[in-house]
Amino acid sequence: MVKIVITGASGNVGTGLLRALAADSSEHEVVGVCRRPPEAVPPYDSVRWQSCDLAADDAPDVLDEVLRDVDAVVHLAWMFQPVRDGARMQRTNFKGTSAVLSAARRAGVPQIVHCSSISAYAPTSAAPVTEQAATSGVPGSAYGEGKAEAEALVARFAEDNPDIAVATIRPTLVAQAAASASFLALFFDPLVPRQLFSLLRRGKIPLVPLPSQLKVQLVHSDDVGDAIVRILRTRARGPFNIAADTLTTHDLAAAAGGRPLPVPTGVMRAMVRLLWRARVLHMSPGWFDVGTRSPLIDTSRAREELGWTPRTSSTACAREQLSGIADATHLPSPVLRRDRFKTERRNSRSAADRRQLRAKAATTPL
Repeated sequence: MVKIVITGASGNVGTGLLRALAADSSEHEVVGVCRRPPEAVPPYDSVRWQSCDLAADDAPDVLDEVLRDVDAVVHLAWMFQPVRDGARMQRTNFKGTSAVLSAARRAGVPQIVHCSSISAYAPTSAAPVTEQAATSGVPGSAYGEGKAEAEALVARFAEDNPDIAVATIRPTLVAQAAASASFLALFFDPLVPRQLFSLLRRGKIPLVPLPSQLKVQLVHSDDVGDAIVRILRTRARGPFNIAADTLTTHDLAAAAGGRPLPVPTGVMRAMVRLLWRARVLHMSPGWFDVGTRSPLIDTSRAREELGWTPRTSSTACAREQLSGIADATHLPSPVLRRDRFKTERRNSRSAADRRQLRAKAATTPL
């Protein structure tokens, strides 16, 4: 029996990994680490859960206990909010990644798999890019720059600890119906009603506005989980691009039952920026840049060295995600709920208010 600790196991990628481990022929003891454990229903019911905020001061003590006698750590945890405080997100994610790596080294864990993103790549006209491309992140995107910063930390760790098998996955946008409610909250609330996606699903909107010349790849959460299982099984090292086939604007519009209405990318970005600054759209300009400036990726290494092939096409991913968003689908995991981001934004505003009050009190004469 192999003992695996998964940080962020209740999230989008984590849910796919749990399903992949359940389908694997080997036996596994899985410990899930997250801030708010999910309900004990499939695929979460076979996991022993440990509540932990990886950026908290007591995280090292919790991790030291959790990582005792562990065969592998899969680090998926990532903070997505508050988007309007990107510096705080980057600090939190960097601190959490550092805590996991340090605890793994102290515990003598022999294998680590880190989840990055294609947004860690620098924008480039070359397509598709291999794992050797520059990873300085999408400029102006807190998510992309944070992923690049975390990758640099993981790379230094791997160089300093050659006895530990360290691998990194760089998936494109990870799709599954179960994450749709959180997608609504992260990108489209409060301006875009989910009923609009219902109309798209039923083919009632003939023209679909999309950035001109857009090309994207998607990948299903289950396929990402399968790639991670193959990495664990083979003790593979280094980075792996994970994505399905490429979609054009025509492909994306067809998946929604319509035809594309090309909009100049600069014009659409300006609209997103205006709506985001007016606080009527949660998609930030940085997230828009991730979707439009991240390069297409070459997945040859994963296919050849892991024997990995995506079972779900990008078109099928798009249709599943569209249908899920129309229904606001989610599994009983707090991290996948639509109200998750509302709570985090409210907490973030409260924390900012407290900081302002402390700063004001410090400068107010007695």
